[in-house]
Amino acid sequence: MTLPKEVAKTSSRINPHGLGVIWLDTFEVTYHQSNQYKVLDTDRPFICHFRYATVGAVNQSNTHPFRCGTNKHEWLMMNGTIRGLGDAQRSDSRVLAESLGEVPRHTWKKVLEKHDSRFVTINTRNRTFQMYNKHLWVQRDGVWYSKGNVLEDNLVAVYGTLKKGYSNYNRFLTFSKHLGGGNTENKYPMIISGLPYLIEMKGIGYNVEVDVFKVSDSVLARLDALEGHPNWYRRKQIPIKMKDGRVLTCWIYFNIAEKYRGQEVHDTYTQTFAYVKQSESKKWWEEDEEEVIEAERKLGRQLYFDELMDDDDEFDVKNEKPICISCFNDLEHDGFSNYYCGSCGGWFSENEVITYNA
Repeated sequence: MTLPKEVAKTSSRINPHGLGVIWLDTFEVTYHQSNQYKVLDTDRPFICHFRYATVGAVNQSNTHPFRCGTNKHEWLMMNGTIRGLGDAQRSDSRVLAESLGEVPRHTWKKVLEKHDSRFVTINTRNRTFQMYNKHLWVQRDGVWYSKGNVLEDNLVAVYGTLKKGYSNYNRFLTFSKHLGGGNTENKYPMIISGLPYLIEMKGIGYNVEVDVFKVSDSVLARLDALEGHPNWYRRKQIPIKMKDGRVLTCWIYFNIAEKYRGQEVHDTYTQTFAYVKQSESKKWWEEDEEEVIEAERKLGRQLYFDELMDDDDEFDVKNEKPICISCFNDLEHDGFSNYYCGSCGGWFSENEVITYNA
């Protein structure tokens, strides 16, 4: 069994902050940059870890595996985040590994399995390894994965705010592989009423322009939640003709709550870009191009909205609250750069969360 090249490449893209490998034929430990994933294109058996930095600096010292305290032969790899461990310099995994070296080896299982993270400990002298919380892992074709987000088995075609570079792309699809643009092979009516929606009436309207992504099961579940599948929008597979001539079978979301009654139809959707400019009392949307550029430069970020707010509408950034992109409950900040959902147990980076005004 070997790690598929596409999975290694995806792992590198999603987790760009370091790669560590323990080679199970020699039990040698090596460290690499994430973009050196081709080192895994081999028949040699190994355990590897691609890091996505949540706590601690991005450097080799925070790249897995970690030596367990002063034990020269005991090593730890971990996928997850443990609240309260680590600081700006040391990752939580590194601190945990150091602390394991201070307690008896037979207690490690109890210590590790109280956390909802995935762990592997390796003994390079005895040439053995042990997996923990195995029920949280994913097995595919003989390979064990600590998280299924690198298994992008689903093709999704999007036509609205999920298109590349648009607002919901930044929240949901940033780490998914963009295969390119295309059009629905069949014509469908796409209505734009503030937001666009597609009605499943084949032969009416246009061959709608879409972006196609490869996504994992977890990302697909988040898109389902966003679209209200299967009660408001329903996800179905249809043929998409890509710009390079390929025809791919992709999931797409149809609005089942609306009917086509002769409304104006469109072949593409372009999102309105609006920028925030700050005054002492409030923020408002600027439409003048020069002021927009200056506002973006000062604020350091770009906000997307489909309708411009009126001048009298207030937008209080200080009162924004983060909510979970999976179940939409309030999130707790871990004190570093991540958020935790007490409802579904999910962990999210700052650029993944949704904010709303209190």
